[in-house]
Amino acid sequence: MSANADVMAAYPDRYYATMDKPCAWYDMWAFSSTDGLPAASTLFAMTADQWAAKGGNAGTRSMAVVNGQLVDYAPPVVPVPLKTQAATAQAWIQQQANLAAAMGEVFTADMKAYVKAIAAIASGTDTTSTALPAQPADVMAGS
Repeated sequence: MSANADVMAAYPDRYYATMDKPCAWYDMWAFSSTDGLPAASTLFAMTADQWAAKGGNAGTRSMAVVNGQLVDYAPPVVPVPLKTQAATAQAWIQQQANLAAAMGEVFTADMKAYVKAIAAIASGTDTTSTALPAQPADVMAGS
């Protein structure tokens, strides 16, 4: 039996996907040995149509096996902690403060309230807010 015949016997389906999210791809019959390859029982056997749909050997489509089906994979959204969002908002506030100082203007009452709310969230003194307040429409008032 040839080396490739050994691979074909171990992997009766040519194409496989791992169970990782996203999955990795194998064209098993391209290998000359089974050394270092995962067992066929731990992989998802793909049809030639599924292989072609993901783009063949050159395909980089992100997919995963879910409930026995090969589906497009979308990574989970990682929530950004509110304190981190507030720190980012503080950078915008600083830009606005620099502009106001350069133009000889001051913040509006709404902007001052916004700055205080963001500072409380960023410092951790506000522990009840679940979202940042909306940025005020009017930032600067003429002096």
